Amino acid sequence: MSIIDKVCLLGSNGVPYSYVMKGERSWDIPAKPEFNREVFAAAHIVCDPTKMKNPTRDMAIDWDSTLQYRRHLMSLGFGVAEAMDTAQRGMGLDWATSLELIQRSVEQARDFPGAKVASGAGTDHLSDYSRLTLKDVIDAYEQQIAAIEDCGGRIILMSSRALAVIAEGPEDYIRVYDTVLQQVKEPVILHWLGDMFDPSLKGYWGETQIHDAMEVCLAVIRNNRDKIAGIKISLLDKDREIEMRRQLPASVKMYTGDDFNYPELIAGDKQGYSHALLGIFDAIAPAAARALTELAQGNSAEYLRVLTPTLPLARHIFASPTQYYKAGIVFLAWLNGHQNHFSMLGGMQSARSLSHYCEIFRLADAAGLLHNTDVASERIWLFTKMHGLA
Repeated sequence: MSIIDKVCLLGSNGVPYSYVMKGERSWDIPAKPEFNREVFAAAHIVCDPTKMKNPTRDMAIDWDSTLQYRRHLMSLGFGVAEAMDTAQRGMGLDWATSLELIQRSVEQARDFPGAKVASGAGTDHLSDYSRLTLKDVIDAYEQQIAAIEDCGGRIILMSSRALAVIAEGPEDYIRVYDTVLQQVKEPVILHWLGDMFDPSLKGYWGETQIHDAMEVCLAVIRNNRDKIAGIKISLLDKDREIEMRRQLPASVKMYTGDDFNYPELIAGDKQGYSHALLGIFDAIAPAAARALTELAQGNSAEYLRVLTPTLPLARHIFASPTQYYKAGIVFLAWLNGHQNHFSMLGGMQSARSLSHYCEIFRLADAAGLLHNTDVASERIWLFTKMHGLA
């Protein structure tokens, strides 16, 4: 067989094996997709390896490829969640570059009527926590919010590492959020990022137990319901998400950030459903767009038939240590020809193993997410050969 038909992959047991690709899948998606859920794809960034003299510090962005991928997502009906964790925010991407990314994405969205860009506002330009006060955290939030609002962006209020360090209890979180939220121009999406995504956020909301933390978060939402459009929680715990979803004020949406259980959470139950703001949508966008189209037409069975096969891939990409999932997202974008290299800011491509990437290839093929078998098979062959797999 040729390289196109058959590739050599490395199993999790360290033993190479031959794999025959299942073939391409073309997803039938309307020219103007319409969904009955509000859905955002948290989009990755593409670096320019030719301009990174110091990969751990340089903010060398390939703007053409980065923005083209956002146009790809918007064309499929997705809103873009910009400058978030998927874009290596705080793990290679600094605030100054994040703001430029936000400004450019908002500009791109003008070509797609109805397209939404919601952008992360945080406190990540703070670096020295030794003498930090709550006022400093509030000021930092307000600085980023003002910059995003000035370019016409919608706000996602991100969790603050600085606040997690200096807060002495739930009251400090309530004070900061109450102050910041009362000054935003338009209702925001809160983002509660669990410590599996960012270990520095352990104990967020001033509580170590999720149920207790949830009560603090709900108190903030109830205090400021006119300033909050929704909340995205990324806890990878579907039962906690459903529990919280049922306690939200009627005007506040739940956006699932659960990359392990998204099909059933978006489908919902008799008591409600979740909207979505997901990193995995970056990787599975064509299949997700097809599935969401079916859901909007009332075809729940077809929605699940299309989306359920993407779960093994998602759970593998987001496997512990979860914060390195970005590497899998970018790897799949490279396999699919959306960028011409597999390099990341901070050298994060080295965060996962050869066998991990081989399994991404296999699972993506099984889910019909390798759009061009010639390109994908050639690239996995080059990748494995470069890593010593004959």
